[in-house]
Amino acid sequence: MGLRIYNSLTNKIEEFIPSQKGVVNMYVCGPTVYNYIHIGNARPVIFYDMVKNYLEFSGYKVNYASNITDVDDKIINKAIENNKTEEEIAKYYEDAYFKSVELVGSNKPDYIPHATKYIPDMINFINELIKEGYAYEKNGNVFFRVSKVENYGELSGQRLEDLESGARVDVDDEKESPFDFSLWKKTETGIKWDSPFGSGRPGWHTECVVMNYKLFGTSLDIHGGGMDLKFPHHENEISQFKALYHTHLAKYWMHVARLDLGKEKMSKSIGNVIYVNDLKDKTEGMILRSLILFSPYRNIIQYDKENKLFNQYKTEYEKWQRSYKMALYELQASNMLCDDMLKEDIDRFIEYMDDDFNVQNVLMLVNEIFKEINQYTRNKDFENLALKVKTIETIFNVLGINLFIDKMNEKELDTYKKWQEARNNKDFELADKLRKELIEWKII
Repeated sequence: MGLRIYNSLTNKIEEFIPSQKGVVNMYVCGPTVYNYIHIGNARPVIFYDMVKNYLEFSGYKVNYASNITDVDDKIINKAIENNKTEEEIAKYYEDAYFKSVELVGSNKPDYIPHATKYIPDMINFINELIKEGYAYEKNGNVFFRVSKVENYGELSGQRLEDLESGARVDVDDEKESPFDFSLWKKTETGIKWDSPFGSGRPGWHTECVVMNYKLFGTSLDIHGGGMDLKFPHHENEISQFKALYHTHLAKYWMHVARLDLGKEKMSKSIGNVIYVNDLKDKTEGMILRSLILFSPYRNIIQYDKENKLFNQYKTEYEKWQRSYKMALYELQASNMLCDDMLKEDIDRFIEYMDDDFNVQNVLMLVNEIFKEINQYTRNKDFENLALKVKTIETIFNVLGINLFIDKMNEKELDTYKKWQEARNNKDFELADKLRKELIEWKII
């Protein structure tokens, strides 16, 4: 039947059919680089990385873009506070961001557009909107006429007359309507560029839509981001795109729910956060990744301040590690590793993933496979064990979960075999000696 995903634009699960056969263009809103990312920010980073992996596993060529917003009031304010340039602040926190991306096991996107590299394109885009009557200039500021767009609010499901000024929708006397949003901001503070409208910088909503168009034109298949970006950011992206190009920005919209801390939204401004770089190491990054991936992506994750949820997944992850380690070494010692998988398990994995990424069923499958791995290891049924091990490796590779268990090197393998032989021969003195070596090397 093929992949089916929940399209936030239509509010229903739809069959996924990209614009170009065999190719998927995907754009996900990236960070504004003025601070470290918290574990709530990491949820989209992890989820869309997995989506890309699965699309590639399904045979698609994926062009994945995620932007860097490197011009913003928050960056300007941080630069002033720290007596740095905006470029220095943006570069520092961008580097920190990608360290966090690596820590949670995600890959860098194929394309990483930076807002400051597209300023001339943004100025041209705004000029065209003014010519078409969708935008107007007032005292060096440019605003978008929301009332001129048909079906404004179609993504967020809000009617224009019912809307209140939300995040980044500032009430301004210069606006024709309080719901009109900024395309160009006149500024005397911080980084700015010359334009036909005066010295200033582009608005956030315009940055993303221009970068999108320059990368993918009108052939964007998936536009993703966090649920909180639905309104006003994604709504305003859609409006600008429809105004100028008379078509929809993306065929499918996907939104990931929040990860809340103590039943409250994570917020850097009030300090209700756990930063990704607070994780001790890549193992903790994998535990967080597992926690996020095995939670239904459209449901809020209630993360407790006592780390109970994290510890629950830590227990699961360590259990997987132990099972895999024992199985891998037994297979290696028996020279029974193989590249074949169990078709019925992979078919179930595909069935669950194709069902709008039904991760709860995937988790059930994963635990079933590990239960069988333990059974086959105990029974020394190496033929079936080899198939199960390759199957779980394939599934975890798609999910991006790394158990950090490597094959034994030649010396370790030789010692492991001699240890098994000594045990079988009941040469307990030699077995104990070899066992100490294996424990020292963290083999057993």
